[in-house]
Amino acid sequence: MPDLPHSVVIVGGGAGGLELAARLGRKFGPSHVVLIDKAESHIWKPSLHEVAAGTLDIHREDLSYFMLARESGFTFIQGEMHALDRNAREVLLLSVAGSTGLEIFPARRVGYDTLVLAIGSRTNFFGTPGAREHAITLDSTEQAERFRQRLLNLMVRRIPAGQHGDDAGGAEPPGLDIAIVGAGATGVELAAELLEARAGLAYYGLHGHGCEMRITLIEGADRILSALPPKLSFAAQSLLESRGVEVLTGLRIAGVSADHLSDQDGRRYPTDLCVWAAGIEAPAMLGELGLETNRVNQLVVDAQLRTADPRIYAFGDCAQAPWIGQNSNLPARAQVAHQQAAFLYDAMSARIRGAPAPSRGFAFRDYGSLVSIGHNRGVGNLMGVLSGKSWFVEGLVARLMYMSLHLTHHLAVLGFGRTAALALGRLLLKRGTPRVKLH
Repeated sequence: MPDLPHSVVIVGGGAGGLELAARLGRKFGPSHVVLIDKAESHIWKPSLHEVAAGTLDIHREDLSYFMLARESGFTFIQGEMHALDRNAREVLLLSVAGSTGLEIFPARRVGYDTLVLAIGSRTNFFGTPGAREHAITLDSTEQAERFRQRLLNLMVRRIPAGQHGDDAGGAEPPGLDIAIVGAGATGVELAAELLEARAGLAYYGLHGHGCEMRITLIEGADRILSALPPKLSFAAQSLLESRGVEVLTGLRIAGVSADHLSDQDGRRYPTDLCVWAAGIEAPAMLGELGLETNRVNQLVVDAQLRTADPRIYAFGDCAQAPWIGQNSNLPARAQVAHQQAAFLYDAMSARIRGAPAPSRGFAFRDYGSLVSIGHNRGVGNLMGVLSGKSWFVEGLVARLMYMSLHLTHHLAVLGFGRTAALALGRLLLKRGTPRVKLH
């Protein structure tokens, strides 16, 4: 009787998890490769700030996991992991219900021979009072859409009052105050994208006629983009401020209410919409698996990205992995997850074939950082791999290089032909779609 195929189960269909599943699926097929995710479609997470601002239509951008599974040769199972039976080697999934509450899939148990956890991260509120209740996060497409709809509704609702005020004695028109807490890449890019949205709303008559959008970016460190080189931080801040964003650094928020933020000195900052982008943590469920985790719930892995259980691997934002040669841990960045997926492809291929896994550890190569500051702007710090030097880029060149990262992700998932067709289709559709989503 032939041996059963070795099953590699990947939990988490984000950038890294999906890339790994697609590459393995094309090589070994659906009997060997299973991808589990709680959502039914995929979007590149670094583009969620565009969804939130309305400059990217989620219904044109997302990709069905069932379609991707058929095209790339893996098995997709929709469901949210809530526990793990390590003795039986099974992943326990919650039931899946539709928007009306009708159960679509029951609770299930999925067996594995090798398990790869790539469930990403979520926003860390650091115990700030009121933040969880009143601030919006950008951890998922649903949250990004929630912010977009609230923004649009508030803009539309305030126009009549502003026009009436202009007609009645020149009263000050109402404004819309948007506060973004956290000036890492997500916060900075959201602020920039909201500027693009503001221009689009003005074009369609929803801004500048009684409702001014005021954007404030708040950072606890002494500069924005504090994890990146100072030159990049200063360039990004200069671009944002020149376009009307108020940037406040060295300011720690101590409380969030429905209509204002409070700092540690008791000062208040009025806000109609608050986005919390101040930090990340892995899901708390990981701390209940019986495996070692750190203070932000990340699974501790070795240089081969293995947990203490040799059958379980973890990578991306949900894992604390050593940075070889740097005496520190790897940062939570899309570039890291992309390279880890390529590394694990070789390890998982060996396990499926029954061969010894490569003994080398994962060595991250930092190619620099790029941050989008609007559709025609960007700043970046590119590492010269050959020369050993660092190159600073900005403007349209940086923006085009940033866009290429998205295409690189699609290339890994869809292949060259479909990625090229998709890029061309987007270019043509831009001529017939609104500048900002208005519905």
